[in-house]
Amino acid sequence: MPMTSPPLHIAVVGGGIGGLAAALAVARTGHRVTLVERAARFGEIGAGLQLAPNASLALEELGVLDAVQRSAVAPPQLVMMDALSGEQIAALDLRSNAYRSRFKHPYLVTHRTDLHQALLAACQEHPSISLRTGHTVTGAEQTPHEVRLDFAETPERLTADAVVAADGLHSRLRQLLVGDGDPVCSRYVAYRGALPVSSMTGSMSQHASSEAVIVWAGPRMHLVQYPVRRGELYNQVAVFESDHYTPDSDDWGTEAELEERFAGACSTVRDALPLVARDRRWPLFDRLPVADWVHGRIVLLGDAAHPMLQYLAQGACQALEDAVALGRSLREHTDPADAFASYAGLRSERATGIQTSARRFGDICHLDGMGAVMRNQLLATRAPDDFDDIAWVWTPTTEPEASTTP
Repeated sequence: MPMTSPPLHIAVVGGGIGGLAAALAVARTGHRVTLVERAARFGEIGAGLQLAPNASLALEELGVLDAVQRSAVAPPQLVMMDALSGEQIAALDLRSNAYRSRFKHPYLVTHRTDLHQALLAACQEHPSISLRTGHTVTGAEQTPHEVRLDFAETPERLTADAVVAADGLHSRLRQLLVGDGDPVCSRYVAYRGALPVSSMTGSMSQHASSEAVIVWAGPRMHLVQYPVRRGELYNQVAVFESDHYTPDSDDWGTEAELEERFAGACSTVRDALPLVARDRRWPLFDRLPVADWVHGRIVLLGDAAHPMLQYLAQGACQALEDAVALGRSLREHTDPADAFASYAGLRSERATGIQTSARRFGDICHLDGMGAVMRNQLLATRAPDDFDDIAWVWTPTTEPEASTTP
């Protein structure tokens, strides 16, 4: 629906993938956007991420799919392997007719910084988006007609008609509005990074050349591998549960624990482990779902709304879906309160389902003993073109409309 009322001024808090996507979606509806990021410069840390077809669809709606595809890899398969025996458990064929007819959009894997840069470039080029770094939000004051944001670095306030809180897992605005405490640590920790494919030899080189996404599932641990950046880099993520977790200490999930947890893995996994980056450990968090995403003229988005564990590879995907739904709602409603309510209605139930399902899939991936045997036997009967149990995740509840605004 074309916008007939004067454009709103929307402030977006957070310059990660969700915040940039939200800024772009809002601006493409004809509104003016100021995005504030607490870091001194825009950037993204981490390594690879997976973009299921629901994310590719959202990127197309945002006008950046072509840019992302220039460096992304379209893997031919998703493969689950047994980390102890080294045997294949199951595989899904992402190039089959069944996949193409059902999902239409590609399954991609990319470096997180490449996706972030594509979104940032689109925001920098859009005339209705203003980007500000070095702005840490410390407070928000609402009136019936506007929101005023306070910052740690300056006494100057930012006044906007409405605010999108896309400030991540440790969202300051969520704490001010919802007050549900700290994120929940799963006691799992990840070590991750990407290495040049040209430096790899032996079985590692063979896996990289296949371009498949490979998940090595084991008791209380797993390893994920896939190529990124046109196949030039190979992403690896080693995840395990720590026996030494304490909530007030960083002295857990150590490299020594990493080696101990993977000691019983097959030779292929053990050979890959020394090549997993060790410069940073990443404790894995989520939160219990909440229904109250909307607080007057402030709305939550991405990890600020629904942080989830990575076992369905949907964290970034759901943030992108959020952005598209927010843009649709702002296109259909001139009042921001109505638009935010519509957006939350489109997104909250689906995001909650994926949050809770991610936890369950992690439990399945990390089974031990007879549980693992039964998992492997059940999945071994799965056809490579059987997407029935994952289709609901990879298909948005309502598909986005084509935007007529550049």
